Amino acid sequence: MNAFTSTNSLHSKQAVGRECDAYNSAPCFRRSAMSRIEELAERVERLLLRHEEVQRTNALLREQLAAVTHERDNLRSRLNAARSRIDVLLDRLPREADAAAPNDGAAAARDTASDDKLRRVG
Repeated sequence: MNAFTSTNSLHSKQAVGRECDAYNSAPCFRRSAMSRIEELAERVERLLLRHEEVQRTNALLREQLAAVTHERDNLRSRLNAARSRIDVLLDRLPREADAAAPNDGAAAARDTASDDKLRRVG
């Protein structure tokens, strides 16, 4: 008998790997659908777990961001306060230099020029 024309060999090849009757494929379909549903359910459960993990990580990162933002704002405030104090000190320097050497106009001009350079740097 020719193997290419036999329907028995076709049915037996289809049944390999499946634990069901080759002539009654309905139970095989149900098992396969159930296994697909179970696989899908497992995948959904894994996705839910991963989602919860990502949410926890996101919450931790938001807390860290808030802490770092607060620290940055605090440092900016301290920097601005320090700049203000330096500006006050720089404003006092030329007056003290003028009072110490009233006859030296060139020295006062140099002090004012260096004071302007310092202000531009900060």
